[in-house]
Amino acid sequence: MGKKKNGNEFLVQGGILAAAGMISRIIGMIYRIPLLNIMGTTGQGFYEVAYQIYSIALILTSYSMPLAVSKLVSARLSKNQEKNAFRIFKSALLLTLVVSGVVSLIIFFGADVLAGGVMKMSMSAYALRVLAPGLVIVSVMGVLRGFFQGRGSMVPTAVSQILEQVVHAIVSIIGAYILLQYGKTVGSEQRDDLYGPAFSAAGATLGVIAGGLIALIFLVLIFYAYRGKLRNKIRRDKTVEVESFGFIFKVLILTIAPVILSSTVYNIQNVIDSAMFSSIMSAQGFSEEHCADLLGSLGQYYTLFNVPLFMANALGSSIVPPLVRAYENGNREQVHQKIEMAMRVTMLIAVPSAVAFIVIPKPMLDLIWGSIDNTVAANLFRIGAISIIFYAASTLTNAVLQGVNKMMSPVKNAATSLVIHVVSLFIMLVFFHWSIYAVVASKVIFGLAMCILNSHDLREAVGYVQEKKRTFVYPAVAAVIMGVVVFVLQFVLALVISDAVATVISIVAGVCIYAVSLLAIGGLTEAEILALPKGAKIAAVLQKAHLLK
Repeated sequence: MGKKKNGNEFLVQGGILAAAGMISRIIGMIYRIPLLNIMGTTGQGFYEVAYQIYSIALILTSYSMPLAVSKLVSARLSKNQEKNAFRIFKSALLLTLVVSGVVSLIIFFGADVLAGGVMKMSMSAYALRVLAPGLVIVSVMGVLRGFFQGRGSMVPTAVSQILEQVVHAIVSIIGAYILLQYGKTVGSEQRDDLYGPAFSAAGATLGVIAGGLIALIFLVLIFYAYRGKLRNKIRRDKTVEVESFGFIFKVLILTIAPVILSSTVYNIQNVIDSAMFSSIMSAQGFSEEHCADLLGSLGQYYTLFNVPLFMANALGSSIVPPLVRAYENGNREQVHQKIEMAMRVTMLIAVPSAVAFIVIPKPMLDLIWGSIDNTVAANLFRIGAISIIFYAASTLTNAVLQGVNKMMSPVKNAATSLVIHVVSLFIMLVFFHWSIYAVVASKVIFGLAMCILNSHDLREAVGYVQEKKRTFVYPAVAAVIMGVVVFVLQFVLALVISDAVATVISIVAGVCIYAVSLLAIGGLTEAEILALPKGAKIAAVLQKAHLLK
């Protein structure tokens, strides 16, 4: 950590983080299979509502910390200020402990008001209380991750993510099953069948606490292992002007506040969506159980929707330190090169993912959750899959704008997009009666608005205009070819073999067809492949197969 990196090192680090994110998401999808079978869509709905409130609390207490600490630590290390970089870490740790502790208490004691009064899902309060202590755990973990990322290493974050998800999965399944049985007992006594799903959802949230705690312990051990080397670096630091803690707290707050505002506005839409949906549907005469079932289908949508977005999140995290260095050194050409490369790699994942979710959503959902009816979730993907592209692009440009000190631009853009989103959602729910489909349709509008506004601000900030042909057109052409073949292949194979086997074969074939099509039309060059993690080995294989010119 702390060594000079080459121009494409952020792609390698981003690739490490993206790979860890993908592994975590795969684990997340796998454990969601038995979990959803245990909880049912009603329990899933209660879980989603609680987790959405928890997610907003996370944003307020810890979501911004990895990015902010990474940015500030990287800026000081670019000037070889080891003492000031470590002071950033200590100040951030103290700040997050205080803030997360207070918010955790508010969530715990205010669970009934938040779940029942605001979200109109009173049974979600049990899960929300279990989640509350997790805020402190994740907040401290965020500071440690940001510290390592600021020093140029994504490995501690990547490993801790996988470790966190594995423990999360195991404990969630066990907790959901055990508390489901207890909830059924309580439900029979109270003559209310909703206690079973509600307690099962609370049991599932135990995994969040256990996974976070194990990951935090791992990061603390890594930090202590690195402590001796860090002390030597600090001792050798000849920095004359050591920043006071008062100054650092001010800089932290000024850095975190815009990120919190941006992330809150950007992510609060899920809470607003659920609250508006439940309130309006309730006013239209639908029961809490019916609303919870539909929100459970929306939870399936979110689970798969977020998988390709991890590439944008990973590249956003890894691009910040080198982007800050290039920006502070006045190297505009290098800034442009890093943004373009990150966006291109992001689109190489986002575009085919969107197409796949449009052409075979139900077969993929049936493959994962074969024991339930996935018709509603499949229709959600047909409507909302295109927004994967918009969300991936806007997530990455958010990080870029914050990296070039345009901290308030994502806030302004997210607020504007949110207003458009809420108005659209209200019209679709009240006047068109689109039910749960209105939620994902309005999200498409939100994502598109964010992309347009962020692109404008990025052009104003650093004069950057995204190249379109190689970034968007080539992946889109290759993805359409893939989509047509996958749709036909899955349909034909399902006539002669099982749907599950047909879907697996179609997905594997789709990945190969997309890669070959992309290479055939010149959508990926040898230089770009070499810049990827394990790029030399990938290039060698492609050359042997005569797929690389």
